[in-house]
Amino acid sequence: MKKTLFYFSALAICFISCKQSSEGSLNSPDSLAIKEINAASLTKYLSVIAADSLEGRKPFTTGETKTINYLKTEFEKLGLKPANGESYFQEVPMVEIKSIPDDKMIIKGKSGSLSLNYLTEFVAGSRRVQNEVSIKNSPLVFAGYGIVAPEYEWNDYKNLDVKGKIVVVLINDPGFSDSTLFKGKNMTYYGRWTYKFEEASRQGAAGVLIVHDTEPAAYPWTVVRSGWSKSKLTLQTANNGMDRTVIEGWIGLDAAKKLLALSGQSFENLASSALKKDFKAVDLNVTTSLKIKNQTKKSVTYNVLAKIEGEKLKDEAIIYSAHWDHLGVGEKINGDSIYNGAVDNATGVASLFEIASAFKKLPKKPERTILFISYSAEEQGLLGSEYYAKHPTFPLEKTVANINMDMMGLAGKTKDIVVYGFGQSELEDYAAASAKKQNRVVVPDPVPSSGLYYRSDHFNLAKVGVPSLFTGSGVDNIKNGKAWGLKQVADFTKNRYHSPQDNFDAKTWDLSGIVEDVQMLFDLGYRLSNETTYPNWKVGSEFKSIREKK
Repeated sequence: MKKTLFYFSALAICFISCKQSSEGSLNSPDSLAIKEINAASLTKYLSVIAADSLEGRKPFTTGETKTINYLKTEFEKLGLKPANGESYFQEVPMVEIKSIPDDKMIIKGKSGSLSLNYLTEFVAGSRRVQNEVSIKNSPLVFAGYGIVAPEYEWNDYKNLDVKGKIVVVLINDPGFSDSTLFKGKNMTYYGRWTYKFEEASRQGAAGVLIVHDTEPAAYPWTVVRSGWSKSKLTLQTANNGMDRTVIEGWIGLDAAKKLLALSGQSFENLASSALKKDFKAVDLNVTTSLKIKNQTKKSVTYNVLAKIEGEKLKDEAIIYSAHWDHLGVGEKINGDSIYNGAVDNATGVASLFEIASAFKKLPKKPERTILFISYSAEEQGLLGSEYYAKHPTFPLEKTVANINMDMMGLAGKTKDIVVYGFGQSELEDYAAASAKKQNRVVVPDPVPSSGLYYRSDHFNLAKVGVPSLFTGSGVDNIKNGKAWGLKQVADFTKNRYHSPQDNFDAKTWDLSGIVEDVQMLFDLGYRLSNETTYPNWKVGSEFKSIREKK
């Protein structure tokens, strides 16, 4: 009888043990390491990275120097090696341009003129490294969404000569207003403001003005204003940016409607016509002149790189990334002028340290190298990651995956975790498996029109073929539900995103959601680090063919 009881007890223990192991048991090596990821250590890091002493972490400032030296010191404390030869730093040559346009943009038409005020109704700058640039009596042309996309049989510039002209274009892409076009509400890269500036330059336009509209842009005018009221950075080029349009800028929706009314057009009618494949650009029969004075400075900023070398496959790397920069010191809002960037992106940088600590806690080194990169100048247009993608420290064909962290934990502890760009790669299947261990599920972006897959650093790695995962805060809060979670995200976007109000408060912040998200991402990377296969892009991904060519 005792032997029989012992036999069944052993079977039961074995069953429980095996089940726990398959789900990520508390006694498995990765689960023991997971305990390194906790609210106390996150608080320690966040309290420093989001502090006023780092002055908003803008490149080319003393805040940058303090930030990157802090990152280097913490990576050293954790026992990580430098990942750019013998250095933790990768120089990124950039030019800083402080553009100061005329206070007013005067638009003249046959029936009168319109005066638009800088910052409240328009913003403008230039990427040309010149002390002064100007346009004089330049005609304005409405060019729809400003998109040339052969795969969608779409060309807003067809039969249009824009040399010497300013193109006025809509934000986002046609799918936002018509779900049968492009990818519907899932914004494509063609909807990004960076693309629209690039395409206008390729077409030879003198200038480009994007019409801001809060819903399709996914952020209010205050975000545009705060970003354009201070100096901006761009990568140094051999031609000093002379291949770019003379001016780049935005115009508020109400101002755009006034402009179109002056030209005898209706905004609603033009926006509707822009949704047709046979759309033809419209000459607005108005002109404008604008002068911009530039203060320029060439220097270098720095990506920060550290690594844990793999045991057997050290030449293969898994990247964890998070940008360290934010917007520095700028316009004062509600008595505060330091743009601390606590959510965006002190949370991501703190998470890098947490994951590094967890990997170092493992009793056995991972088989593959784990590369930690904190990029510079993400807020300036993903510039640090763009430079790394062109000058990688590990061969791209040996880079297994990129796991990116940006703006974490907005809705507390949730039943779900959001995957931006859902359907892109097999990495989201890995994420689903890791989330399942936490009794959570992976879900697509609840606001796909925001196009967040194209708005953080992993995008530049995706563009060169590296499977890239970008997860965001879940929204289905454990206690308060999905509607409450969505409200937290919307509140952050409206009231704190890219403003001095994005601060860290250890007393009020609920870090439980970030902890679970980071633990999940560690578990995912741990699994990848001990495999020999490579995750793939899924059928239909625009990045699949790029990887397959390598």
